[in-house]
Amino acid sequence: MKPILLKELKIVLKERANFIFLLAMPIVFIMMFASIFGSDNDTKITIHAADLDQSHVSHDFMKQIGDVKGMELKTVSAQKLNDQLDEIKKGQQSSLLVIPKGFQSDLKAGKQTNLKLYQDPASKSEVAPIQSVLKNVSGAYREQNLTKTLAAMGQSKDQVKQTLTSPIQVKNVKTSSDHISGVDQVVPGMTVMFVFYIIISMARRFFKEKESGLLARTQSTAVRPLQYLVGMWVPFVCTVIAQCVALFAFGHFVYDIKLGDLPSLAAIVLCLSICGTGIGLAISLLVSGEAVAMVTAQIIALGGAMVGGLWVPSYLMPKTVQTIGHFTPQFWAQKSLQDVIVHGAHIGNIAGALGILLAFGIAGLVVASLRYPGFLRSATN
Repeated sequence: MKPILLKELKIVLKERANFIFLLAMPIVFIMMFASIFGSDNDTKITIHAADLDQSHVSHDFMKQIGDVKGMELKTVSAQKLNDQLDEIKKGQQSSLLVIPKGFQSDLKAGKQTNLKLYQDPASKSEVAPIQSVLKNVSGAYREQNLTKTLAAMGQSKDQVKQTLTSPIQVKNVKTSSDHISGVDQVVPGMTVMFVFYIIISMARRFFKEKESGLLARTQSTAVRPLQYLVGMWVPFVCTVIAQCVALFAFGHFVYDIKLGDLPSLAAIVLCLSICGTGIGLAISLLVSGEAVAMVTAQIIALGGAMVGGLWVPSYLMPKTVQTIGHFTPQFWAQKSLQDVIVHGAHIGNIAGALGILLAFGIAGLVVASLRYPGFLRSATN
């Protein structure tokens, strides 16, 4: 078994395709996704607004909207109002706030004034934060009116403040790490996804062994089937471990993600490598050729990434998809990594997920052992 193991290690290190699929591509994907999701604090929502009143009060109202953190106010002239509305109808803009003429006079007279928020029905998620901001700003004006009314009724400032204070206060309590960012989703997610691309490399090696006649010659040696499979398997386990170490190191040093409890992280990486390569071992001996193996690897890697919560958090997906995701190793790998990196979990907290990953890997080895005699016969024919 040792000569097979050393031979495969040398071949794995020489294969340029392994470097591209297992290291270069995931780094590129991490950088792409991190550039999109990793700068949450810098993201601003744009509010387009047309002030038809052009009064002191309307200017003050616009200023209050523009001063809201995370909001960027863009004013639109009355002459371009129709053009802006056409863009909304075409889906080129999400919304437009219009302050009508008479805004100042209505407020001073104590009348209700109606602002118009034109919106694209297909952009509800973008418009919702704008509606929330407008509601808060209008609420501030409501409080000002109530303050004036209560003061006119003879209440003191303290009494007015007490009257306007809500009997219910919501206190924000943090229940997880202070270091959460989009990168904490991206780095583990991309690492787990590209671990399963090892299936392509494994299938390629097995079919080369088969085509070259080396596999058939093992029948004339003392090498047992299990020894041969383990000898072919272990180098790829080491490859995946090295891949994960490199990608997490990249995430730590480039994007400053906190890796949490390192022994727990190491246990996940080991179990994930056994899982991915165990499945790869079974696929390599089950499929009819390299092309089929490549398609199968893509389905497993990308399909598992979609339903397993590697691209977006699992809880944001429909319940049906979440349920399907629980049957994939990607879900349990991502969950355990998130628990350690984001929530500060330790080995005892992730034991169940580790057991599931090992079960997938061992099941792959069992399937490969059962399939090996048939694969060997096809090599000798």
